[in-house]
Amino acid sequence: MTGKWTPELQLRESGGRCRLILAGVTYGNGDTLQEAGNDLLARLFDLATGLFSGQTRVSSALGRPDPRVLEFLWELGETVANGGDIRPRVLGIPVQRQPLD
Repeated sequence: MTGKWTPELQLRESGGRCRLILAGVTYGNGDTLQEAGNDLLARLFDLATGLFSGQTRVSSALGRPDPRVLEFLWELGETVANGGDIRPRVLGIPVQRQPLD
């Protein structure tokens, strides 16, 4: 992966459920790690596309946001807008596409 900053990814388990936390950004919950990952990616997709399209604004009441987080979300939004996949950037795992038969 590139030398770009990526928020820390944490895994927590409680009561047989998983929570994946992208520190300082958002989280995903699920009964399995896969479900938690899917939930995290869906939340990130919404945050990133909202920010990139101008539909989401950062409230000054929350204080000054971390510029690294904004840059990260902007990059994800740009990736989505160009038809790309955010999974490799978020999870650091290359995604191999399988041809359809």
